[in-house]
Amino acid sequence: MQCFWSRGYEATSIKDLAEHTGIAVASLYNAFGDKRGLFHRAFDDYVENGIGERISRLRRQPPRQAIEAFFREIVSRSLDDDQRKGCMLVNSALELAPHDVEFHQRIALALDRIEAFFLGCLRRGQRDGSIARAIPPRTLARHLMAVLLGVRVLARVRPDRATLEGAVGPALAWLEPLPLPGRAGLPRPRRRGA
Repeated sequence: MQCFWSRGYEATSIKDLAEHTGIAVASLYNAFGDKRGLFHRAFDDYVENGIGERISRLRRQPPRQAIEAFFREIVSRSLDDDQRKGCMLVNSALELAPHDVEFHQRIALALDRIEAFFLGCLRRGQRDGSIARAIPPRTLARHLMAVLLGVRVLARVRPDRATLEGAVGPALAWLEPLPLPGRAGLPRPRRRGA
């Protein structure tokens, strides 16, 4: 997975995979069929143990905090990525999805899973009042997805905190519900005759 993640699918040879795994080329072919089969396994592992684990863990939090924690983790991971590998899902989307139907479908399913997480949080948050209702949840989920993908691409070329948090901040601001009259931030209505 690390080899595909850092180099990309096309630039990774079977010889590279044999060297990095310590497994003979013939054994790799016997176990996975070909480079494509090994990539499928590595990609699925990345999605399940990276993205899937994060979604499962954060889904248990209150909805707004779950979205904020998701983006905090993405920014932290991006800043800690000394090799600037970025996101294997995004890298694969850019490299393979435009011309490979099978990979396109795999990538689309993984992106749908992330969008469904955002959508679920947004719907719950709009119901309980912790997330603003000004934008329909599906529209906002798509916006959050676009911000996520943008951050992961930006992190490969401008991996600094101000840039990444600057991209995320306005998107999270859309989640902020307006204070109700009488609460901090807005004056209480005056009673007539007062």
